[in-house]
Amino acid sequence: MPTLFSRRTSEPDLPIIDKSRIPAHIAIIMDGNGRWAKGRHLPRLLGHRAGITSVREAVKTAGELGIKVLTLYAFSAENWTRPTTEVQALMRLLQEYVVRELPELQKKRVRLRAIGRLEALPAGAQKKLTQAIEATSQNKGLTLTLALNYGGRQEIVDACNRALTDGHTSIDEKTLSNYLYAPDCPEPDLLIRTSGEMRLSNFLLWECAYTELYVTKTYWPDFRKRHLYEAVAEYQKRERRFGGL
Repeated sequence: MPTLFSRRTSEPDLPIIDKSRIPAHIAIIMDGNGRWAKGRHLPRLLGHRAGITSVREAVKTAGELGIKVLTLYAFSAENWTRPTTEVQALMRLLQEYVVRELPELQKKRVRLRAIGRLEALPAGAQKKLTQAIEATSQNKGLTLTLALNYGGRQEIVDACNRALTDGHTSIDEKTLSNYLYAPDCPEPDLLIRTSGEMRLSNFLLWECAYTELYVTKTYWPDFRKRHLYEAVAEYQKRERRFGGL
């Protein structure tokens, strides 16, 4: 019989999760910060700031569930087109997050990583991010990957260019996979998108070829433990055939 997490009276009404079938890698498109703020007549920045609490909750819950990798779409390559003041505020929030959360990441033995064209990030953000990545590099718990200045198409282009630079004259699937930003990372089992939008938004296009998709109408700042449990419970109802019967 599968081992199940039991409900606790101190918890909200959480779905029962089959502990033997936890997805190894969950990726999340954290969407809806702006609409969350607009619905409350607040500046967009406060929506992004409120989303940090959801990041903290997702990391904590993923660790409790035994998920190995959690990848968060934090800043896309297309996000640079947003107003300069908003982009600058997001970069400050990134620095604030990695500095403020580092003690908790260490306590929970979370390993921090980042993927994307990181060299284009502001120098201050790069420095704080690099320091946190190095400080947590030996941790053996959850791997938290932040996708920053990330685009799925850009990742594929960068992988091909690196392979060509290394002398490859032809590129097959295995070769390309070896040149991705995180080639040692397992492909996502489950991709969650908040806010109800039904698109990938240029996120992990290569890696998500056979990933299970789950969309919730919940805006990211409202995303809590219960929502992650619901996504995992739905994932466990799926039959993954990978193109077979």
